[in-house]
Amino acid sequence: MLLKDKVAVIYGAGGAIGGAVGRAFAREGAKVFLTGRTVAAVEAVAKDIDAAGGSAEAAEVDAVDEQAVSAHLEAVVEKAGRLDISFNAIGLSNADILGVPLAQLEAEHFSQPLLSYVSSYFLTARLAARHMLPNRSGVIMTVTALHSRIGVPLVGGYGPAQAAKEALTRNLSAELASQGIRVVGLRPQGMPESRTIKDAFEPRAKATGMTWEQWLEFLAARTHTRRLMTLEEMANVAAFAASDRASGMTGTTVNLTMGSMDD
Repeated sequence: MLLKDKVAVIYGAGGAIGGAVGRAFAREGAKVFLTGRTVAAVEAVAKDIDAAGGSAEAAEVDAVDEQAVSAHLEAVVEKAGRLDISFNAIGLSNADILGVPLAQLEAEHFSQPLLSYVSSYFLTARLAARHMLPNRSGVIMTVTALHSRIGVPLVGGYGPAQAAKEALTRNLSAELASQGIRVVGLRPQGMPESRTIKDAFEPRAKATGMTWEQWLEFLAARTHTRRLMTLEEMANVAAFAASDRASGMTGTTVNLTMGSMDD
C-alpha cells in the first residue's frame, strides 16, 4: 500500500474530486479525515470507505474559516498523533461567476473565486505546515484546472484563481521543502463526473445550444487520447504523489490534461 498508516485530511471531501481522492487514499492504507461544509455529503463518502474496509471520519468544517480548520486539525493530531497529508479540493458553485463576459462581470463576482479558492488553500496549507514542521515530514496538495494556463472565455475569476493556487504551490515548496515538506498540485482538464465540468457547460449550452455530448466531444478532441480523464485516474495519481515514492516531486503542478496542454 502506498499510504499505509499515513494520516490525511481532505477539504471538500463531499465533492466529486475530494471524495475520489479520499477513497483512493483509504484504499492505499491511509487513515482519512474528511471535511466539508455539508456534513451529510462527507458522511456518505466516509460510509463508502468504511464499507470497503478503509478508515475514515467525517466532520463539518468550513475550509475558509481559519478557526474551524485549526480546531479540526488540533483534534486530528490529538487523536492520530500527527498529520502526514493535507489535500484541498474545495469547490465553488455560483451562477453569477460563470457565463458572464469579463467586461460585464461585477467586481465582487470576479473576486469571489480568488478569495475562496486561494484563501482556503493558503489557510489549510499554512495550518497543516505548522503541524508538519516539528516532524520535518508531510505533503500539502491541491487541485487546479486547465484554466490556470490557457485563456478560456466566460469563466470570470476562476482561471486567475487557479493560476494563483499554482503560484502558491511553488512558493510554499520554496519555503518548506528544505524542512521535509513537499507541496504538489494536480491539474486535470475536466472529468465528466465532476461538478466543475457541468458548471462550465451550462452557460455555453445557453449561448450556443450545445448538448452535453457535444460538450464532452469538444473537450476530448483536444486530448491526445481523444477522451477525458476519469476521477479514479486523477485520484490514483494523487495517491502516488502523496506517497513516499514521489519523494522527488515538489514545487510543481502535475499536468493531467492528457495532452491538451503541452508543458
